[in-house]
Amino acid sequence: MTQVSMATLISGALSGKLVSFPTDTVPALAVLPHKSELVFEAKRRPQDKPLILMGASPKSLWPFVQGTSAQRSIWEHMAVKYWPGALTLVLPASDKVPTVMNPSDPTTIGVRVPASRIAIAILSKTGPLATTSANYSGEPPLQTMAAVEVQFPEVLTLQPAELEAIKPDKIGVPSTVAKWTSSGWEILRAGGIELDDSEFE
Repeated sequence: MTQVSMATLISGALSGKLVSFPTDTVPALAVLPHKSELVFEAKRRPQDKPLILMGASPKSLWPFVQGTSAQRSIWEHMAVKYWPGALTLVLPASDKVPTVMNPSDPTTIGVRVPASRIAIAILSKTGPLATTSANYSGEPPLQTMAAVEVQFPEVLTLQPAELEAIKPDKIGVPSTVAKWTSSGWEILRAGGIELDDSEFE
């Protein structure tokens, strides 16, 4: 296992290494967006399963999506209402999104701001990272950092003292995934947040 300090994990992420940290849902595997192939390789993940771009704030994520001012207004409403939180919004991708994040459909990108102090502390220093749950593809998400360290010993994780300093809050369930379509929101995956009926009117 490769347990490191917060500063070392952040510098490792910035240098393009795979890292893992707790979030408000399940532990994440994360890497710089242009290094996304490292996540696919580590997870043995099919190329048709895209990664999620996780950021410390909505402002950090908006450059990665594109839409009309009316569409952006709707998306920003969702961000204000549900972020930070366990909701991933799948939106039209801008040219800032590397194709390797979503090889099968580079026109869209899932974005999320987690309700996790540890994740926010890391993402505020690294900028948005390409993320997914920490587990082999097709298997249940790992629930603890100890389990992540066993399955992915080469991935940088935080020392126990760092985790104790910022008690992680998690629900143990992946995020809800909502995709923007020409007719409004479509739920691709039920998860940690249930959207109000008003979002579909």
